Amino acid sequence: MGTEDSPYHKALMAVPVSLRGMPRSPRVIVYTLAFIAIFYSIPWLNLGSRDGIIPPLFQRRPRYDVLQYVDPLIGTANGGHVFPGATLPYGMAKPVADTQSPGENAAGYVSDTNPILGFSHLHDSGTGGNPSLGNFPLFVHPGCANDDYRACRFAVNNRPVYRIPDQVFASPGYFAINLTNTVRAEMTASQHVALYRFGFSGKEKVDTLEGRGIPYSPLVLVDLVDLMNSRSAGGVQVYPESGRIVGDGQYSPSFGTGRYQAFFCADFKGARIRRSGTFIGDDAREEPKFFGGHEPGWNNPSGSAGAWVQFERPEGDELLVRVGVSFISVDQACENAEREIGDWDFERVEGEARTAWRKKLGAIEIDPRGVSDELQVTFWSGLYRSMLSPQNYTGENQLWNSTEPYYDSFYCIWDSFRAQHPLLTIIDPVAQTEMIRALVDIFRHEGKLPDCRMSFSKGFTQGGSNADIVIADAWVKNLTANIDWETAYEAVVSDAEIEPPEWGIQGRGSLVSWHKLGYIPWDDKDVNGTGPMSRSVSRGVEYAYDDFCIAQLAEGLNRPADAHKYRLRGANWQNFWNPDQLDLPSPEKTQYRNPNDPSSYSDLVPLTGFKGFLQPRLRNGTFRHQPVRTCSPVSDFHSCYFDTVYDTYEGSPWLYSFFAPQDMATLIRLMGGRDTFVSRLAYFHESGIAYMGNEQAFLPTFQFHYAGRPGMSSYYVRKYIPSLFNASVNGIPGNDDCAMGAFTAFAMMGFFPVAGQDVYLLTPPFFREVRIKAWEEGKWAVIRVRNFDERGRRIYVREAWLNGRKYTRNWITHGFFRKGGVLEFVVGEEEGDWGTREEDVPPSYPVKEWVPSRGMSPEELAAELAG
Repeated sequence: MGTEDSPYHKALMAVPVSLRGMPRSPRVIVYTLAFIAIFYSIPWLNLGSRDGIIPPLFQRRPRYDVLQYVDPLIGTANGGHVFPGATLPYGMAKPVADTQSPGENAAGYVSDTNPILGFSHLHDSGTGGNPSLGNFPLFVHPGCANDDYRACRFAVNNRPVYRIPDQVFASPGYFAINLTNTVRAEMTASQHVALYRFGFSGKEKVDTLEGRGIPYSPLVLVDLVDLMNSRSAGGVQVYPESGRIVGDGQYSPSFGTGRYQAFFCADFKGARIRRSGTFIGDDAREEPKFFGGHEPGWNNPSGSAGAWVQFERPEGDELLVRVGVSFISVDQACENAEREIGDWDFERVEGEARTAWRKKLGAIEIDPRGVSDELQVTFWSGLYRSMLSPQNYTGENQLWNSTEPYYDSFYCIWDSFRAQHPLLTIIDPVAQTEMIRALVDIFRHEGKLPDCRMSFSKGFTQGGSNADIVIADAWVKNLTANIDWETAYEAVVSDAEIEPPEWGIQGRGSLVSWHKLGYIPWDDKDVNGTGPMSRSVSRGVEYAYDDFCIAQLAEGLNRPADAHKYRLRGANWQNFWNPDQLDLPSPEKTQYRNPNDPSSYSDLVPLTGFKGFLQPRLRNGTFRHQPVRTCSPVSDFHSCYFDTVYDTYEGSPWLYSFFAPQDMATLIRLMGGRDTFVSRLAYFHESGIAYMGNEQAFLPTFQFHYAGRPGMSSYYVRKYIPSLFNASVNGIPGNDDCAMGAFTAFAMMGFFPVAGQDVYLLTPPFFREVRIKAWEEGKWAVIRVRNFDERGRRIYVREAWLNGRKYTRNWITHGFFRKGGVLEFVVGEEEGDWGTREEDVPPSYPVKEWVPSRGMSPEELAAELAG
């Protein structure tokens, strides 16, 4: 693919630096050829279209290009932490501009007004916690005062430069930004290599915010620092003849334990070299050309150290920088660079990246008629984000040699098992199969499946051992090719039966009590391992669902005794159910504050009278009170994060009381029947208790299906899209985790998975028709609305047909996506009786033999544990 595939570059080069990188212009609807001709002559109009001089809506017969509707900048503000830079699907190389945005720049770039720190080549997307990766940033000066390289700023805390407002452009495989120091930065990427194109004003003297009359002689530095400033060792070398800079460093993961090593190889093209050298902090010198083992110390608090090259005036006032990255060695970083981008062809690399994204997104087609551009951008951008991570590090595994695929940045499976992995199972089963194989191989070499993993390091566990659900989900959906199921089963059983010494980073804790009592006591005495002894309720209900999923795998692998054992344990969530617990406030409050007016301390919310909630429990069987709204947006919202002392994690007992996807029939009965369950779930969504910025709220949006009210699920889907999930830079309500995008894509296509089960809950899609490539060659799974309403008022399914036959279930199985077919809806403005009968709701798996734990006295417990 050449410039024909990316005419944006022609327009970008034709305008002044002050206009380059302008964001996507709003599409203008025109009605006459004369008006089109006028706008055709305006250069900046093309900035709204990267694949045609005229945006597609202007063309007589437009070719629907999904990339026109992908905006990588969605979620780059207010905690979304989305990576908006250039990359391939699951790509390792991820170049972008890093902003000086403490607490927000986990993915490097943030859509705010903070200055730019540099351009680094490795990032994660959508994570919480500390900044991740961001190793080896480049920084470009157009020149140095008095033509003295020592007058340039080298240290990361001194060199940041502001961007020109509203001059950033992001598209799949491409990112561009203009800086106030007159430098324009563009970047694209192959699998292991970042390619930058830096443009300059061409003036002999440059006026910047840092100074006036600076001689034009670009200086490029490469810093060994990372975004978290965690480097503890490393080295760098610059070769004065070629300008090549190579180096390495050792770093910390952002949400885990251990260390990892990374390597780079940077080359330059387009200008002659004037001088080169190394720097530590702001102390830059022409000699030495090499140093190694440098440890950031008290005299270098910035952590900055690296090498630099200064150039004569570049040809065409552009300078190319190619950076190969590796986790194995400098040699491999250089080999990656030379193999993947040996021709230095920016347009080819970007074109191939765009082609790769078109192919991946091409697994789905939509009929866009009558749907706003904003909704299309919301949908396609969500689908795009779901394929940014995990990242394919196959061939770059620094821990062990294996013929199996290796994926990293499972950040975290606690977030992604609910939507992202089920989505990839449908739209990219090859990649999802490789991820399953990678998880099994991690178990094979490290002894446990990860719950969170990044940068070759063990991440912290947050709840259950949720890789068990991902593996079971693959099994029940027949994603079995080349997966070693014997080892996979061994891995999930290890989670269920063997407590590791440090279950805060892998596996499960409190297993003795879990096996003996059927719950995790608040006052548990765990002598077999260490980990956070809080979260007893949220860990317990997740362990129960993990065990239920293991039972399905055991049944499929013809292990009936195991299947029975784990099915029984799957009912243990009921041991946390306190039928007498009321919707009471914390002891120091009489009522809860109004979530619609959080600044008001006088407007208080009355109690509801809802009865029965999950509660922490003591070893003697009695319950311990945790206020049921604590850890929700209406009460002590941020008190249940990683270092919480409470018994629910990142959510309240109100939220976790809905988590029994293996047996919703029993849960509905415990809550008082269908009508009370529906009222209670609706109150959860209306009262401010629900927080859609965390993935646990995804399934409760659709759980009305289990009570025969699928229309209510559709209602709340459309309440949250587009109010919380939309096409703005604030367009997701929390860390993306590559899961917010998956939720959006599922909801807009008209179905949502119950992860770990062969169940998809059905709602009307946001489009006339959605077509999904089926696993069987040449087949499509088609979801169609016969009487599509462009006004968006008909949101309730009134009738449905599957392959021409009346269909009354409000759910469907994976066979539809595997074999293909046509599912058609007739919709209305009011709820009907479709999907309301008992036989039409999704399956539940109650366990008749299960006996609730009645608790034990301390003496009985001691005797039980001893013998």
